[in-house]
Amino acid sequence: MQYRTFGRLGFRASALGFGAMRLPVIDNDTSKIVEPEAISMIRYGIDHGINYVDSAYGYHGGQSEIVVGRALRDGYRAKVMVATKLPMHMVKSPDDPPRFFDEQLKRLETDKIDFYLLHGLNKTRWPAVLEHGVLDWAEKLRADGLIGHFGFSFHDDVETFEKILDAYSGWEFCQIQYNYLDEETQAGKEGLRYAAGKGLGVVVMEPIRGGSLAGDPPEAVKQLWASARMKRTPADWALQWVWNQPEVSIVLSGMSKMQQVVENVASADRSDPGSLGAEDLELIARVGDQYKALRPVQCTSCGYCMPCPQGVDIPQNFFLYNGAAMFNLFHRYRRNYGRMDASRRAGSCIECGVCEEKCPQNLKIRDLLKEVDKSLGVG
Repeated sequence: MQYRTFGRLGFRASALGFGAMRLPVIDNDTSKIVEPEAISMIRYGIDHGINYVDSAYGYHGGQSEIVVGRALRDGYRAKVMVATKLPMHMVKSPDDPPRFFDEQLKRLETDKIDFYLLHGLNKTRWPAVLEHGVLDWAEKLRADGLIGHFGFSFHDDVETFEKILDAYSGWEFCQIQYNYLDEETQAGKEGLRYAAGKGLGVVVMEPIRGGSLAGDPPEAVKQLWASARMKRTPADWALQWVWNQPEVSIVLSGMSKMQQVVENVASADRSDPGSLGAEDLELIARVGDQYKALRPVQCTSCGYCMPCPQGVDIPQNFFLYNGAAMFNLFHRYRRNYGRMDASRRAGSCIECGVCEEKCPQNLKIRDLLKEVDKSLGVG
């Protein structure tokens, strides 16, 4: 495992962090984690050098923190830094943060959270942080030793990102979405460099964009990868692109299978800032352009839009639509769409707009669901 400096903190962070957001589940029910497999995966990662495990209050319907806590029994807790997040979208009064925090300590079976984040800050959630005194509350926790370091995760534009960074001098780290398709979106490269320049550790999420950059690519992308002198998997290319940048402290990967953990650990072993040459970077840029031309919906399958009040499986609908468009296999994806329960299909959307309020990509979900049903609908 390679290790990197974590901002001004001096902590030597494993290049790869374990993101406990996409653990293996039963029958696609994200709240039903396959616990023995998930624990084995987390422990394999730690045994091979991972020293940062990231969760959040809402991941896997609240089960992620519980499984992480169990995985860190038997001496594993002492080997890692634990990170988790306060669900800012659920904070409605000053009484909420301490209630959530106490619950998180119990779930994680710990008396301290090493890296604590405000979850998913954006234009609408930042005012609530100030209104409910969350910063003062967090500072007291830090002074009392209940949290080690304080930061935030982010989904919005770079102007908002820099405003939040500048508004509070106590930030020690941040977490941003960053990959070769999002170099100029959300916080992007500008935000990455701005945060690193202020001495913050920068944790990168969605390096493989919800797994979409790791699967069997469309033919045009395949041909581009095949032209490379050094052969890598698509996932390895995506990870190495992020690790190539010295401002990045940790790359989080949300892994769903043991094979992914094994491959990503091996990839991290080969990582190093500045290791990709100009030819490599040019190739990755061309791949990114090709993907952007093919994907009609820029969804990362993060699940923040869920649950839908009507039961529509928004990420799955977009996954099918993107797959149909990228691979030009509409007949196959129409069959898959038709096999979904009617209530889960895009056509069941009543346009209430609840999902759009929670989407970190700011997608026009209602309009896009209409396109999905029009393209894949079975009549």
